[in-house]
Amino acid sequence: MTQYIVRRSLQAIPLLFIISVILFLLMSNMGDPLATLGGRQPPRGADRQRLERQMGLDQPIYLQYVYWLVGNDWRKVDTNGDGEPDTNGTRRGILRGDWGTSLVTRRPVLEMIWERLPNTLLLMGTVEVLVILIALGIGIYSALRQYSAADNVMTAFAFIGYSMPIFWAALMLMYIFAVNFKRWGLPYFPTVGMYDPAVGKTASQVIWHMVLPVISLSITYVAVYSRHIRASMLEVINQDYIRTARSKGLSNRSILWGHALKNASLSLVTLIGLDLPLLLAGAVVTERIFAWPGMGRLFLDHVERVDVPVLMGILMLVSVAVVVFQLLTDIVYTWLDPRIRYH
Repeated sequence: MTQYIVRRSLQAIPLLFIISVILFLLMSNMGDPLATLGGRQPPRGADRQRLERQMGLDQPIYLQYVYWLVGNDWRKVDTNGDGEPDTNGTRRGILRGDWGTSLVTRRPVLEMIWERLPNTLLLMGTVEVLVILIALGIGIYSALRQYSAADNVMTAFAFIGYSMPIFWAALMLMYIFAVNFKRWGLPYFPTVGMYDPAVGKTASQVIWHMVLPVISLSITYVAVYSRHIRASMLEVINQDYIRTARSKGLSNRSILWGHALKNASLSLVTLIGLDLPLLLAGAVVTERIFAWPGMGRLFLDHVERVDVPVLMGILMLVSVAVVVFQLLTDIVYTWLDPRIRYH
């Protein structure tokens, strides 16, 4: 197992390098970041040239990538246009811990990400825990009562939830539980932000503001997870070793939790392993609709401004998380199924 982990880790290095090159090329060709720096009024020619020198945008694309990757502190650059090279605007590169500076806010990218990441993890982590618990209950119940009235009803709702766009679900929830509840004089849920500024960022305020975003995100995920769990459970409970366990007189509870669910969890682990890295990226649509100050909203705001350093920081964070969680998923496989071995 140790050799397998080391080998996978080494294989991830060239993979992440290729990903970074592709992402950098795509992000750098999205548009002109200087066109929006002056608001509605584009910068004048002389100001534009000065900004290009200061931000390194006057360099060829391959040099911009090198500066982003390993830094430019080894090369003095004339950033102020006085004809003399200086050290203003130098950086060390992402490989040495310098994630760069936002072209829009002029703040360190890492600082901006760490400012938003806890908000996204709070929202998405809550969603993931609720989805797993609810989907496990629905999936197991449906599998044990296959083709019953309850199974048919749950299957119908699962297909509806899976087919429902998240933005539509979010808007409908806002209309019903915020707009109409307020109109009817009932306690209504807030629709923007993490808390009421007049009250402050208390635990009750954050929880109250999370209700609608969490429900909006959970609808589709519960539908997908429950269908996978149901299919896996149906496949497992018809295996020979389950019939053998029943013939030995084991209780249904012992068979379900000790034998069936453990082997049926492989597909669930695969889904979780694919979804967990995306928790770091946040929910772009939901965070934008509910004005939740997370990573998804940060990414969308800076896509509009073609802020390459911020976009690359977020995308590379997610890319590294995908590699790490896929490795962890493979390790969990060996615990759930002893027949799986890696060398």
